[in-house]
Parts: sequence; C-alpha cells; structure tokens
Amino acid sequence: MKISIFGLGYVGAVTAACLARDGHEVIGVDVNPEKVDLIAKGESPIVEPGLSQLLVDGVAANLITATTDTEAAVLASDVSLISVGTPPIERGEPDLTYVWNVCKQIAKASIHKTESHVVVLRSTVPPGTLEKCQNLIDSITGNNSIHLAFNPEFLREGSAIKDYDQPPYTIIGTESPVAEAAVRQMYATVDAPFTVVKPSVAEMVKYVANCWHAAKVGFANEIGRVAKAFGVDGREVMNIIVQDTKLNISPVYMRPGFAYGGSCLPKDLSALLYYARNMDVPVPLLNALPTTNSLQVDLAAQQVLRLGARKIAILGLAFKPGTDDLRESPAVLLVKRLIGEGCQIKIYDQAVYEARLMGTNLTYIQNNLPHFEELLVAEAEQALKDAELVIVTHANPEFRQILQEALKEIQVLDLASVFTEPIEELNYCGIAW
Repeated sequence: MKISIFGLGYVGAVTAACLARDGHEVIGVDVNPEKVDLIAKGESPIVEPGLSQLLVDGVAANLITATTDTEAAVLASDVSLISVGTPPIERGEPDLTYVWNVCKQIAKASIHKTESHVVVLRSTVPPGTLEKCQNLIDSITGNNSIHLAFNPEFLREGSAIKDYDQPPYTIIGTESPVAEAAVRQMYATVDAPFTVVKPSVAEMVKYVANCWHAAKVGFANEIGRVAKAFGVDGREVMNIIVQDTKLNISPVYMRPGFAYGGSCLPKDLSALLYYARNMDVPVPLLNALPTTNSLQVDLAAQQVLRLGARKIAILGLAFKPGTDDLRESPAVLLVKRLIGEGCQIKIYDQAVYEARLMGTNLTYIQNNLPHFEELLVAEAEQALKDAELVIVTHANPEFRQILQEALKEIQVLDLASVFTEPIEELNYCGIAW
C-alpha cells in the first residue's frame, strides 16, 4: 500500500518504520522540517529501541520518504494516517486543533484525486471526533469520496516496536467497508485478532485503557503505602494479587513504585475527567488518581528531606527507562521540587543525555527545568561523586549494577524497585516497601 502519515512523533515515527518494514510505501508528513529531514535521512527523531535501524532500512529500500507538502503526500498515497498530538489545554480538555487542521488539508488535497481516499485517525480523541472529522471533510469535498476509520494504538515507549508487532488486538472503529478493508490490509502481517466496532466505541476504548493503566499504578502505590505502615512489604502483597489472572486481569502496572507519567496517562485521564464534569457524571475514583499520583512524588520529596541529604544523584529522568520522553515525568517534578528545597542535583540518564529533544518534549522540560542540561552528566560516576543520596527512578539493570558497585556510605532511595528486596550492604530504603 501507499500510506502517508501525518505527525512524526512517537506514534508516527514507529508506525512509519514498521509499515515500511512490512513492505508498504510510506510518506511521513510533519510541520517540523527538522523531523522531516531526519526521517528522510533515515535518522530517528526520538530514542526508541530498534527504531533507528528500521528507518535506515526503510529509506535504503526507498520505502520511506518525508515531506512538509500535504497535498503531494495525499496525492501520492491511498491511505492517510493521522497521528498528530492532542495536548491538554486549560481544564484538561484535549486540543484537537491539529486533528482539524490535518483533516482540512487532506480534504482540500483529495479534491484533486480521481479515486477515493481512506483516512485512519490514530490520535487519542474523545468519542464523536471521527464523526466530526467526516462532517468537516465532507463539507470541503462536497461528496463522500473519503472513508474514515479510528484505529487506536497501544504502543508503550521503550517497547513500541514489540507492541506494534504483538498487540492484544487491532481495533477498527468504522462504519465504512472501504476503510475497514484498508486497515485490515495495512496490518495483514500483524498477528492479532481484528475487532470492528463503531467509531465512538473505539475512541472510548483508548481512553478507558489508559485510565485503567493509570488506575492500576495509583492503586498499587496506595497498597504499597498502607502495607508499609503495617510493616508489610507491599511488593510481596501485590505479587500474590497479580497471580490471579482470572479476576485481576493483568500484572502490567500492578506493582508499587513511582508515580505514573508520560504523554498518555496524565493527558488522557485529564481529558476523561473533563468530559465527566461536563456531563455531570460522578467519577470519584478517577478524580482521586491525579491526587494519589502527585502524593507519590510528594512522599518521595519528604523522604529525601527526612534523610537530610543535600547533594543528590538522580538515576533516571525520563518518565520510564528506554525512552527520552520527559513529558509529565515524575522524576522531573521531583527534581524541580528538590531544587526548590535547596538541594544540589546531578542526573544520569543516558537516553536523555544523548537525545535530540524537540517539539512538546523539549518545551515541557524547558518550562519545568530551564537549565536541565547543566544537571545532566555523561557518566554515572559523575553523578555519584560527592553525592550523599542516590535516588533511583527506573528499575534499570544498569542502575542495579551501578548501585552494587557504589560506595557503601551513600544512601539509596529506591522509587522503582530496582532491587526485589533490600540489599544489606547498602543504606537502602523505598517509599512503598
């Protein structure tokens, strides 16, 4: 197939690379010329395991190109994927401006086509959005020559390619047989069952999935706090709970640790809360999730102050290991809080140190830690030098090795369960065990 992809962020870049690997011709489209230039040269604009090689291979095989020219991309493709951002605005409502803009551009370009065109929306949007996209496009084209589907993605940063290849299912939200057939053909090599539903159902599934993930993180962290108050290791409790795969569904996220973050869970939970408020639907559990998540960061900061350390090494700044995404990272919020308390901070995170930060990722870190480059160090030894306390935010095997070789007089605050049980040789503690 010939596929144009609008938006070359995490979802767009990974999708482009995987589709090209599977034999499709892909045209990446973005308003950011730097991203377009990187993709066109086969270079990754983000840190994601395995992505760089797929892009190199795709460009070498002439299956991946990139442009800022919307019309050219639409005219040269049969299917257009929309994977632009839907960032939160004032009260948590998602900003759909980029979605509307791309729909208008695709519609105007498609007027010059003689054959029909398929548009697949991948961005996370509230129920009813695809219908509005259809109405907007039809108002421009004056006909029904464009067929739409909503196809939510379930890609986790740090394991996105594996998740692309092994999804639990492929959801197609559409009432168009033409759009359904196109999506089925696009993912013909992906081994996963297809679930075809109304667009609004598929749109809601994406929000519910991310809100459930956020709920599991918050629940496990609260259990960890209560368990510790009883002198019980919360990890041992939750390890037993998640063995029940009949009722407890899945062990993913169900473990005490640090707060959730990233570009999806906070944003999508905020959006769902916004719509619940607007429709007067009471959701006390969901309303409590941001509070309990923020409390996990507060408790970490309070523990640092109780320990009396002022020179601190942070291992891990991104919201999770294996990525350079700093958006809504609890580690960023913790560092910001500790700097405000007068602490001296050095940060070791190799992915962030080596990354080419851009777009909303760069804007976020500049707004929260304007001089973050001065805090980052290239080697773990630089961070640990003269440190009174090491804070671990990622359960990273590299960090485990670093701590085992560290000076024994350094205190360790483990927020991510980098060790499954306390290490007697280390001055070690956590906030949920």
